[in-house]
Amino acid sequence: MNAPILSSLKINLPTEAGKLETFVLSEPRTYPDKAKGAFNRVAFSAAHVVADARAANDPWIDCTLDWERTLAYREYLWDLGLGVAEAMDTAQRGMGLDWPTSLELIRRAVKAGKAWEARNGRPALIASGCGTDHLDFAHVRSFDEVIRAYEEQMAAIEKAGGRLIVMASRALARVAKSPADYERVYDRVLGQAREPVIIHWLGEMFDPALAGYWGSPDHMQAMKTAVGVINAHAAKVDGVKISLLDKEKEIVMRRQLPRGVRMYTGDDFNYAELIAGDEKGYSDALLGIFDAIAPAASAALTALAAGDRKSFDAILAPTVPLSRHIFKAPTRFYKTGVVFMAYLNGLQDHFVMVGGQQSARSLPHLAELFRLADRAGLLRDPDMARRRMVRVLSVHGIA
Repeated sequence: MNAPILSSLKINLPTEAGKLETFVLSEPRTYPDKAKGAFNRVAFSAAHVVADARAANDPWIDCTLDWERTLAYREYLWDLGLGVAEAMDTAQRGMGLDWPTSLELIRRAVKAGKAWEARNGRPALIASGCGTDHLDFAHVRSFDEVIRAYEEQMAAIEKAGGRLIVMASRALARVAKSPADYERVYDRVLGQAREPVIIHWLGEMFDPALAGYWGSPDHMQAMKTAVGVINAHAAKVDGVKISLLDKEKEIVMRRQLPRGVRMYTGDDFNYAELIAGDEKGYSDALLGIFDAIAPAASAALTALAAGDRKSFDAILAPTVPLSRHIFKAPTRFYKTGVVFMAYLNGLQDHFVMVGGQQSARSLPHLAELFRLADRAGLLRDPDMARRRMVRVLSVHGIA
């Protein structure tokens, strides 16, 4: 638990107008370090990776991880009752994290999960991203190349003991000309999966190369194709995660899914109400923002499982402005905010990212993130967070 802080704890932060304004920090909320019981929603946190800041490499090109801190973060999420969605876009997949490193990450994380289970006597939920990102998608010419790429990653992940999250493919988006092309590829891929998979529909706001996925730029038309694929392979589909940042589209799709197939919300703008649900159902969760707000997410899900909707709403409500800021356009750069939160909270010792992505957001953006994190009660040691923010300001020339 955190000790109370003095209301005089202050910091001068830049604004979007280029000026400095004094911000007074508040006392943090106190959350349990470990989940108190089972949730009534399946909840995955997509997990970020910690770069090795001391590696003698070319940081815009090479991918070198701090394995100890990266795996420790997964244990932190498991302690809070959250599952780990491994080697996904939150881990900078396709934006610095290459396939060889992704596979090594999956192997190590699956092994770490088994060790965590042995120590704690309960499952460490983990599922891993399977894609086609080892292809040079700009030079892919055939569906067979895409299918072989999926098969290669599927076989490697399953050999490591991992469950599959079938990620959207840039290569497929490049070569596909119609919905039938998507149906052909997913028919082959899903037909070979050993266990039910999670299908990931990542919108173009997260990755512009995925525009028109499922064969149409119209999301509602694309949804028909996706639902058709799921219906045709319902026994092989655990659920579908959609990341379109549109709650109405998610609800429409959720209501069309066959019985037993979960909707995993990927809506980092409207997650609270989608998880809570309505009279016709609810969404489970597979969210990048859960990485940044893990203690609050865990506490809220505990309250929801106990039938305390009021507390669920009260805990998550102040996290939504923070999430909307972290995921603001260009949305694909949200990873910078996620890692910055881990740095502010002492969960890693530096703010260096794979691919140099720490530079993807401006200093005023990071300053507003700091304000919103404080208002949400998510700076678990405000004095430490303040000192770390001062270091970042100093690097940017602000004394």
